[in-house]
Amino acid sequence: MAEGGGGARRRAPALLEAARARYESLHISDDVFGESGPDSGGNPFYSTSAASRSSSAASSDDEHERPGPPPPPGAPDAQEPEEDEAGAGWSATLLDRPSPRFEDTGGPTRKMPPGASAMDFFQLFVPDNVLKNMVVQTNMYAKKFQERFGSDGAWAEVTLTEMKAFLGYMISTSISHCESVLSIWSGGFYSNRSLALVMSQARFEKILKYFHVVAFRSSQTTHGLYKVQPFLDSLQNGFDSAFRPSQTQVLHEPLIDEDPVFIATCTERELRKRKKRKFSLWVRQCSSTGFIIQIYVHLKEGGGPDGLDALKNKPQLHSMVARSLCRNAAGKNYIIFTGPSITSLTLFEELEKQDIYCCGLLSSRKSDCTGLPLSMLTSPATPPARGQHRIKMKGNMSLICWYNKGHFRFLTNAYSPVQQGVIIKRKSGEIPCPLAVEAFAAHLSYICKYDDKYSKYFISHKPNKTWQQVFWFAISIAINNAYILYKMSDAYHVKRYSRAQFGERLVRELLGLEEASPAH
Repeated sequence: MAEGGGGARRRAPALLEAARARYESLHISDDVFGESGPDSGGNPFYSTSAASRSSSAASSDDEHERPGPPPPPGAPDAQEPEEDEAGAGWSATLLDRPSPRFEDTGGPTRKMPPGASAMDFFQLFVPDNVLKNMVVQTNMYAKKFQERFGSDGAWAEVTLTEMKAFLGYMISTSISHCESVLSIWSGGFYSNRSLALVMSQARFEKILKYFHVVAFRSSQTTHGLYKVQPFLDSLQNGFDSAFRPSQTQVLHEPLIDEDPVFIATCTERELRKRKKRKFSLWVRQCSSTGFIIQIYVHLKEGGGPDGLDALKNKPQLHSMVARSLCRNAAGKNYIIFTGPSITSLTLFEELEKQDIYCCGLLSSRKSDCTGLPLSMLTSPATPPARGQHRIKMKGNMSLICWYNKGHFRFLTNAYSPVQQGVIIKRKSGEIPCPLAVEAFAAHLSYICKYDDKYSKYFISHKPNKTWQQVFWFAISIAINNAYILYKMSDAYHVKRYSRAQFGERLVRELLGLEEASPAH
């Protein structure tokens, strides 16, 4: 056990000062969204999505002030675990391991001019050549559709200007939070006359009917997302070239649940009609700025090698997701924070060989606990004092069991097990903990606050086709990333737009109602 409360109190002032300095280094000088939001810091392992909340709660699930579960059949007797764990390489002898060195400078790769517009930042990720391809593909699909089902006399080929306006109308739903984009022309509460005059409702609906990113499947294509994959690849190239992430990053599912306004106002019948999403969206996110570095889309009903039916269980699926999200991260000494569904000894050891280091929350129910010492996964009958912890080490890997109104377990090869940290709570003050626990709490809390804010700005349009759902989610992420780059540029010091104002400017520039600055 770690030392008790008396020693912690004597060290408190120095720990508090060091912790504050570390917290300040975790994120940029002000919140990237520049707006206050719900406080996510009460629980250091809080998350905003329902799935994440259950994952976080599982870290101390049934173990909360209860004896651990009986060992499974075939497990070693109570007298044997220590010997078996030593034989497996786990030891209570702790060695000081330095954190991986990181000398890269994170942030935007391109200096944008002070007069840069919202459109300039958005087109770092969705440039004109991508929009022109949408124009070509949409016209090709419309032609083929009419050859098969009959001529459409009201259709005329879409132009680049119209495609930008079409995107602008869709993006406007992320600001108004109105699910039906057609409300712009309705004359009701969500109507907008200045936007409605740019294009008729009939013309918008025609473009919506034929809109495509990839019109036809090639003979070699087997991927279920073939209609949107080229756009996702282009978007990824834009993310990679525009931004260098900090050392610390998080793998998680961002909050993309139904719009709360829709849920609050719709009828039960409308809810039943709404189809469940057939995909899950995972991201690798820079925890110091909130910039989403990489997107991974997993089809829940896929029949290929990546489909859920080809995998044995969810931890196996989530390990596959983690490998995909980290495929471009090798050799850079990044530190990746993970939730219980991803955290596993096998995955962490595999990533360490690629110079990717990890710190993850463990759950006896949701994590793959293969290779971990049983004595660390069971809780004593009598709960220890708050802030106390046990640690075992194997090579560079540390398994931490820390108590704070419940047992929280962490697996890490990124932080030394002998270095101390502190969790700062408004009501209870400082709670001593290993440095890995403090780092996990600080970085995850920042991502949760980001989720609280950016989830409000997802495009509210909800198409039935899976590829279109993925496309509009990806566009929403691109706009949020564009805003983060704007906040970190000289342009923000000229006109300090909030996230909502930035979205409004982008919509008006796409519709040609505001003049975008010339490309620099």
